[in-house]
Amino acid sequence: MAKIEILIGTTLGGSEYVADELAAILTEAGHECSTYLEPSLEKLDKRALWLLVSSTHGAGDLPDNLQPFAKEVQLSMPDLQGVRFALCAIGDSSYDTFCEGPEGLVDLLTDGGAQAFVDKIRIDVQQDPVPEEAAALWLQSWIDQI
Repeated sequence: MAKIEILIGTTLGGSEYVADELAAILTEAGHECSTYLEPSLEKLDKRALWLLVSSTHGAGDLPDNLQPFAKEVQLSMPDLQGVRFALCAIGDSSYDTFCEGPEGLVDLLTDGGAQAFVDKIRIDVQQDPVPEEAAALWLQSWIDQI
């Protein structure tokens, strides 16, 4: 089966719960999962599928724990050809910066040559108060493609 690197961006812990749920589903399906609250390019396997699970903080920013990784990618401009990723963005649509934080990280990854594996999901906590459920349905819709 596949190796999955789960990068988590969280401020209050909600994204971590979502990531844990997705990791459990992936592990049950036979995939090898590693989770990172403080990812670095050095630690991540570029042959693995990178699953980004992140909220937006402040005025459209990444959560503090994921900002060093975004800065590392921005400054080092790594060759990410061959890297595949999936984005699970979590936010609140009552803010005009809904899900913009993780979108900025995706822009950095694609600038380096990474490609989206599947269509992203943007979970709105106004519509889905239990974001783990929406994320699990999204994952189930494409898990057989891994």
